[in-house]
Amino acid sequence: MRVATLTIKGSNDWNEDALVLNEPLKLYGVLDGSTSLQPYRGANGETGGYLASQVMKQYFEQLTAEQIGDAADGSLLPIVLEANRLLRAAMQEAGIDTSRKEALWTSALALIRITDRCIDYAQVGDCMIMAQYADGGVRVITRDQVAHMDKNSKKIREQAVREGAVTREELWERMKPSLLHNRTLMNTSEGYSVMSGEPEVADFVEYGRIIRTRLKSLLLVTDGLFIPAESSTDGSPQVGGRHADAFAELMVRIGQSSLSDYAEALVRLEQEDKECRRYPRFKVSDDKTAILIHFD
Repeated sequence: MRVATLTIKGSNDWNEDALVLNEPLKLYGVLDGSTSLQPYRGANGETGGYLASQVMKQYFEQLTAEQIGDAADGSLLPIVLEANRLLRAAMQEAGIDTSRKEALWTSALALIRITDRCIDYAQVGDCMIMAQYADGGVRVITRDQVAHMDKNSKKIREQAVREGAVTREELWERMKPSLLHNRTLMNTSEGYSVMSGEPEVADFVEYGRIIRTRLKSLLLVTDGLFIPAESSTDGSPQVGGRHADAFAELMVRIGQSSLSDYAEALVRLEQEDKECRRYPRFKVSDDKTAILIHFD
């Protein structure tokens, strides 16, 4: 088994993504922190999104075989919920009012544990897990739980740009009401799942098991590595985006080159579109984190 990793800071001051690498347990994951809409900075200037991903990274990497248990079904749900509890405790210690959704530090998550015959997984938010088999077939294991929220927010941004908003401040003012509304839908049936420290997270974690038969490789990624979709005004099909075919294509592209080659090409594309017009997005470059595991 070979494990390749990658993490690249995006346009913001802090890389809010994190890698989980617990080799003794063969426990691997990616985390994508998201800063609260209520401004917060830690003792060293850390954002809430950075702190969220780091709290959970440290917990997962310090786990031992005795702590994770030997459950017959191999469920990762108990440790995901414990990570969520620790996130809530960290926010409370920092003086965050955890009853206010706009103040919460949050993070998406994709986590796997590899055993001799199977892969146990858990996912929250828009971190994704994909598998490729010996015959070349690609299986998208997870579902992007945030795609519908992101689509609506991007429509508002595109409308603001068409109406003349160009500066970061102007776009923020147009986007803020939508983003605040989205926050009220965290971990609800009308909204999306996210690690937020809220007890409701327990009902919104997707988890399960796949078998390793003829499994060639596994890919875990944060959304900064998704294939960007071009702006389309005529309804023509888009190459990238946040749907199953695009995720399968992502796995194929990385398999044809490497994690680093794919990421470098994506960064170049982003730099060529600094105004975020050809590929509508909220920042020039998002944090990018991935784990690619080959089963030899």
